[in-house]
Amino acid sequence: MAETLMFNALREAIDEEMAKDPTVLVMGEDVGHYGGSYKVTKDLYQKYGDLRLLDTPIAENSFTGMAVGAAMTGLRPIIEGMNMGFLLLAFNQIANNAGMLRYTSGGNFKIPIVIRGPGGVGRQLGAEHSQRLEAYFHAVPGLKIVACSTAYNAKGLLKSAIRDENPVLFFEHVLLYNLKDNLPDEEYYLPLDKAEVVRKGKDVTILTYSRMRYHVLRAVEALEKEGYDPEVIDLISLKPFDFETIEASIRKTHKVLIVEECMRTGGIAAELIASINDRYFDELDAPMIRLSSQDIPTPYNGTLESLTIVQPPQIIEAVKKLVDNKF
Repeated sequence: MAETLMFNALREAIDEEMAKDPTVLVMGEDVGHYGGSYKVTKDLYQKYGDLRLLDTPIAENSFTGMAVGAAMTGLRPIIEGMNMGFLLLAFNQIANNAGMLRYTSGGNFKIPIVIRGPGGVGRQLGAEHSQRLEAYFHAVPGLKIVACSTAYNAKGLLKSAIRDENPVLFFEHVLLYNLKDNLPDEEYYLPLDKAEVVRKGKDVTILTYSRMRYHVLRAVEALEKEGYDPEVIDLISLKPFDFETIEASIRKTHKVLIVEECMRTGGIAAELIASINDRYFDELDAPMIRLSSQDIPTPYNGTLESLTIVQPPQIIEAVKKLVDNKF
């Protein structure tokens, strides 16, 4: 076991898959000589050359379209968004082409693309650099959506995403790159469609993902001292949801709290609530609660920024409300 930072875990995943498969390549702005905006591809161009670590112009729509074409011809491109918010400029290519071509071609083409990069609310990065694109793309058919949260799952999930025959949106939170974790010396892969039960409990099911995993765990630490026993599930797979894991937890706790950094309107929690109501309504002993970011562009001001996203005291209050039946 070796202690590794998350950005290095992601780099290891790319390096290992590029070494195994000559069809794997990386393209994006400054991914080659500069090594990526958060150094996930640092020095890989020296090992694999400029054509497999392809520095592109600042033209997201164009190089995403080029990656779709490359995938159709048998390559396995990894697109790095310098910031995931910039990939809104490639929405057409991701939705109308990457997501749909395997279907609209009658299965004649596979689109094995990974679209990855930093996103989420950072520290005073401003509105355009604080996007949470999981909600934007959640309704697009044909896409898989994954949000890593630890160095361990980041590496295993990215390796699986690179090998997948479908387009995978791979979300990395900008504030988690320096997290440390012990990684196995041997090679490993993790399933793209499975949630992780982070903490077992019996009082309430807390569904969360990405950076909010750590806000939830901070809240749970305080709640444990007061005798509360929450179950914490890191969704990891945002599309499709792992309903097997979610169902098992709901049948045990009968209460659900969803904590997300996504916006409240049309967010991941909104879809989860609708799906849980459809599937497990009779298992619920209380209305579900969702804690989401406010529906406003993220302020640059640090104090205002922190007020727009969920904080541990709000999670503590919501758990007590659910468990103590104080509605």
